[in-house]
Parts: sequence; C-alpha cells; structure tokens
Amino acid sequence: MQKKEMAGLMVIAAGCLWGVIGLFSRKLTAAGFDAVQMTALRSLVTAAGLFLLLFCKDRKLCRIDWKDLWMFLGTGICSIAGFNIFYFVTISITTLSVAAILLYTAPFFVMVLSAVLFHEKITAQKVKGLVFALAGCICTTGIFSGSIYVTVLGILTGVASGFCYALYSIFGKFALKKYTSETVTLYTFLMASVAMLPLSHPADMFSLAVSDLSMTGAILLLGLVCTLLPFLLYTRGLSRMDSGKASVLAFAEPLTATLMGVVVFREVPDGFGWLGVVLLFGALVLLQMPQKQRKTGKIPNIS
Repeated sequence: MQKKEMAGLMVIAAGCLWGVIGLFSRKLTAAGFDAVQMTALRSLVTAAGLFLLLFCKDRKLCRIDWKDLWMFLGTGICSIAGFNIFYFVTISITTLSVAAILLYTAPFFVMVLSAVLFHEKITAQKVKGLVFALAGCICTTGIFSGSIYVTVLGILTGVASGFCYALYSIFGKFALKKYTSETVTLYTFLMASVAMLPLSHPADMFSLAVSDLSMTGAILLLGLVCTLLPFLLYTRGLSRMDSGKASVLAFAEPLTATLMGVVVFREVPDGFGWLGVVLLFGALVLLQMPQKQRKTGKIPNIS
C-alpha cells in the first residue's frame, strides 16, 4: 500500500475514533461534567498518557526548541482550546445542528490557508470531496427536520469554531517539518491543558472525576481512545499528505457519530439523514481513490 493511501486510512481511522466520543461524553454529561471540564480532562489525560509513553520510549521526543513554542501555542490554545470554547458558546445560543454545520466549515479554511501557506493545489477532487462532505454533514445534522433560529452572534462564533478547528492542520503542518507526530500531539495537549484548566473549576472537576470508578474509566477512555490515539493517527497522516485533503477525510467523524447513534442509541435518521450518510461515505471514497484509478478505472474522470 502506498504511503499516501496509508496516510488517508490513518486520517479516516482518526475520524472514526473521534466519532465514538458520544459513548463517553453522554455518560460524563449525565454525571454533571460540563463541556469545558470534559475538554480539560481530555487534554490532561492525553498529555499525561503520551508523556509517560514517550518518557519510557525515547525521552528525546519530549524535548522541543523553545523558539518553536509558537507552533504548539497554535495547535493547543488557538486550535484545540479555541474551537472548543467557540463551539460551546455556539451551542448555547443556537442549535446543535447549526453549531455542527458551522464547525465543519473547517476544511474550507484549511484548503484556502494551505494553498496560501504551503502552495497546495486546490484540485477538483478536493473541492468535490468537500462539497459532498459538507452536504452530507448538513443532511445528517437534522437541519431539515424543523425550524432553525440563528443569531448573528451564533453565526460568528460558529464560523470562529470552524476557523480554530482548521488551525490544527495549519500549525501542525509547520510543527511536523521539525518534530514527530508524537511530540506535536504531546505539546498540543499540554498547551490546551494550560489554557482550559483555569476555566474548568478544577477542584470540583477532579472531585467528581474520582467519585466513581466507572466515571474514572470513562474519562481515561475518552482521553486515550477517543483523543490520544486519533490525534496521533491524524497527525501522522497529516505529515504524509495535503492538509486540505486530510481535513476533508476527517469527515469520517460525523459519519461514524451518525452510525453509532443508530446502532447504540437507536437514533434512526430520516430520509435526509440517510442521504447525508451516503454523501459522507462518498466523499471519503472519492478522496481516498488514487489518481490513476480514477482516470483509468470504471469510475468516470472527475478532475
């Protein structure tokens, strides 16, 4: 398997793991954690777990040149912490569907910024994949199921969440020119922890976190399985492919979340929801196809 194809599979796997976050976040929400606290715990567990792993594996991976700290302030604070804060604000003043749609404007920002900063080509394949993915995301959110009320502030904070989400791919691309995916992920979540902990009422948060063994287990799974592992996969994949393509392949996340809702929570989509699933899956297949296969195979040339 070629490196680019393997990189694409890594990004898709990352999206799938992000997509099962709901299994743990719903449990934690029911127990009394708010969204900021869950983000802080995810960041802290991820940073601690990866630090222990790298400390045992190769301590050199825990070192960075402090003049490069700006890269990790970008991935950790401007991106991870920033998009969560704007996303939570958007959810509080509008609907989940609108918040999700605006968050997934991120690939558009990635595509444009990557073209400017890294001279990555905006190909027909990327554009069509993005259109398919955005259309699929809109359908799966359920926006067509009822009336939607959106304020100007909601639109602004929602687009800001998408922009911050996109910054991980941009700052991460800079960092990956000098550091491994493990080092980038470690310092990203160290910075995110520093930013989020003061906002999370840490005393109450930690007290609740250790109050029950199953609660502690859910937090560890959220941090290690749904955060650490997918970010390592995504960052490793990002080092081997265009930022724009990687950001669109990450639409495996809403696809997985939708399918998990059907299987686990019996949240059966309507007709538009199933159309969204098909569109999202089509976007992933389209972007994962090698250029040669698309030109010579049975599928018509789209570029």
